[in-house]
Amino acid sequence: MPTEKPPLLAVLIDADNTSPRWTKAIFDEIAGMGEASVRRCYGDFSSTQMSGWNKVQAEFGLVPHHQPANTVGKNASDIALVIDAMDLMHSGRFDGFVLISSDSDFTRLASRIREQGLDVFGIGAKKTPEAFRKACKRFIFLENLAAPEVKEKTAVPGSVPAPTANLTEARDLILKAMDSIDQEDDWYALGPLGQFITAANPDFDTRSYGKKKLSDLVADLKIFETKRGPGNQLLVRRID
Repeated sequence: MPTEKPPLLAVLIDADNTSPRWTKAIFDEIAGMGEASVRRCYGDFSSTQMSGWNKVQAEFGLVPHHQPANTVGKNASDIALVIDAMDLMHSGRFDGFVLISSDSDFTRLASRIREQGLDVFGIGAKKTPEAFRKACKRFIFLENLAAPEVKEKTAVPGSVPAPTANLTEARDLILKAMDSIDQEDDWYALGPLGQFITAANPDFDTRSYGKKKLSDLVADLKIFETKRGPGNQLLVRRID
């Protein structure tokens, strides 16, 4: 029986706006999304501040696209990234794109790629403007990925970073999703509920609340109870 191929992804990194210290954590995350067949980073690599990127390019198979800042202006790298993304999109070879940046300038690019029927995953810092986060199918905060030095020295395998968001926010998102689904049964299948939350909030991530899975997050919110339903699927309902 043939094995289903993973989605083919084009990974485009705004190196001017991303620290190279996140590279390993980023590609560990991307490995769960699909095959990163194109790996490009964009920036002015002649700058001393960019020396870290020169060190990780070979290790992670990154193809550097050098854009001197004094040729077209400070957005030269952004323009080059967008042009390449359009070329790759029109090639018809890819199932999705991973845009790594905390810059709102890529909002329209993400929207345009999704209009083409392709998935767009964004990865960036918490400071990333909401417009760009919402334009992606899913947006992952760098702060939810273990930094390399933490991962290697102190992190326990399978652990998640410390929570950066309030549990009240998670509770409200879950309740809002239940109200929006508006079914007669009080018990909601946790899988579809999580998909609904992520579709409405691309930057939703249980790791923001210090939890590895949605089931762990729900268990920590005392206004919900869970049980196993048909097919051993996990069901959840509000009890207060």
